[in-house]
Amino acid sequence: MATTNDLDEMIAQYRLLSTANVSDGLDKMQIEGTPFGIGPLWDSCGKIVGPAATLKLVPVGEAEESPVLGTLEAVKIGHAGDVLVIDHGGRMDVNSYGGVAGFTTRQFGLIGCVIDGVTRDIDEYKQLNLPVYGKGFIQKSIRNRCACAGYGIGVELAGVSVKPGDLIVADENGVCVVPRNTMSDVLHYAKLFKAVEDRIIQEVRKGRDPVEAHDAVRYDMMTKQGV
Repeated sequence: MATTNDLDEMIAQYRLLSTANVSDGLDKMQIEGTPFGIGPLWDSCGKIVGPAATLKLVPVGEAEESPVLGTLEAVKIGHAGDVLVIDHGGRMDVNSYGGVAGFTTRQFGLIGCVIDGVTRDIDEYKQLNLPVYGKGFIQKSIRNRCACAGYGIGVELAGVSVKPGDLIVADENGVCVVPRNTMSDVLHYAKLFKAVEDRIIQEVRKGRDPVEAHDAVRYDMMTKQGV
């Protein structure tokens, strides 16, 4: 099991990569870790890299706990450096998060939020310098419109499984979920693919034919298993 120092070092290295690089690493290992349709909610929204702290929201009647209080509990059991991950099943007509929850997230040291759904209070997240990713924004309150079905549990982002402690990487390209037990291997391949792409660019800059530069590293085949 990785130590805290090992995890911190891996997170630092993942921060040097884009989600496109990480997605290639996931492809190489045949891991489904790329939820679609979830992205930054404003142009200057910051990059997020950190372990998942999870929350599941469901329609009213499917659970008893308040979504507001459940969200705060999810933040409380998270750790500094974690990313709050909210599974709201892609629901687009009800808020999933909010400014007070965002303030609490920042106060407890979590570094951002990723939502399979929509949120409001974008202006407050900007003031907090708290990156928030989702499927869009809305003005309608979460209160009395959904319920909390649990926190610190396995959830999904757009059909992609997320367990507490899995690594969340989010930037302007989208979101990647790296299972905790594959972080090192995915990082290895992601760094390799970035290095190869940088090399191709350098070769083309020097005047090499771009087709030759790609063929020389078998670029089309790089993410295939066993190649």
